[in-house]
Amino acid sequence: MSSKVRNLLTALAPVVIAALTSCTPVPYAEDGVSPLFTFPVTSNDTPYSRCLSGLSKIPGNHLPIVAVGEIADKTGQINYDDNGHALSQGVSEMVMSALFKSGKVSLAERFDLRIPLAELKMVQQKLTDLQPNAYKVQTSDFVVLGALTELNYNIVINGLGVWVSGVGGGGRTVVINVALDMRVVDSKSFRVAYVTSLQKQIFGFEVEANVFRFFGTQLVEFDAGRIQNEPLQLGVRSVVEMAVYQIMTDFLGLPKTEGCDLAETNFQREMRKNPK
Repeated sequence: MSSKVRNLLTALAPVVIAALTSCTPVPYAEDGVSPLFTFPVTSNDTPYSRCLSGLSKIPGNHLPIVAVGEIADKTGQINYDDNGHALSQGVSEMVMSALFKSGKVSLAERFDLRIPLAELKMVQQKLTDLQPNAYKVQTSDFVVLGALTELNYNIVINGLGVWVSGVGGGGRTVVINVALDMRVVDSKSFRVAYVTSLQKQIFGFEVEANVFRFFGTQLVEFDAGRIQNEPLQLGVRSVVEMAVYQIMTDFLGLPKTEGCDLAETNFQREMRKNPK
């Protein structure tokens, strides 16, 4: 940048600042502005939701009563960039939603009893018109417990880039995985009646192009690119729904839906053929 241009910008700066500060503080209509609204609200389904909803079409009314306990995040992974957990802390609620989609269990609340117990306490203290015998809590048949147990980064990273004379581009792909271990406990005997352990790999890719040029003594950089990642929490919900589908079919004995079988990787196939 030449000294003449620099001097001109320096001289104009006070004028520009004065013009901006003299503007109306709120340059909008008195009744405000219309909020930006883009994509509509949709159902939060995964590719495995149809497997659960298909179970609801099976006739049968004698439904087991199922309670959901804590499905904790035990991966120990923290996202330091966002100052929070890397994985969802609402997996118990995901399990409840998946069980409800199946239409083949009666859900009993055991996860958060603060409000129900507060209501009962108000009745006992005669703060309401209800009588204590009006509360009839159903006992559960089974309790679902478990944890997110794995979050493995950088299972595979592939990349390629070429830059010549300040012009170039590149791309890379990344695969990570998340795993869930879940069990069903018999409420009457505390016996662990069923266990499932599932994992899902999650894919993402990045493509970029760059141009670097010197204009006089100034370096100017032009960037363009695209990053698209499979949502990590969608992967968690997918694993949850497949685990619940297994509980409904493998444990409770409901017939399986076509196309809802558990996938088998090449690694698992080789291990099955060559167990040694």
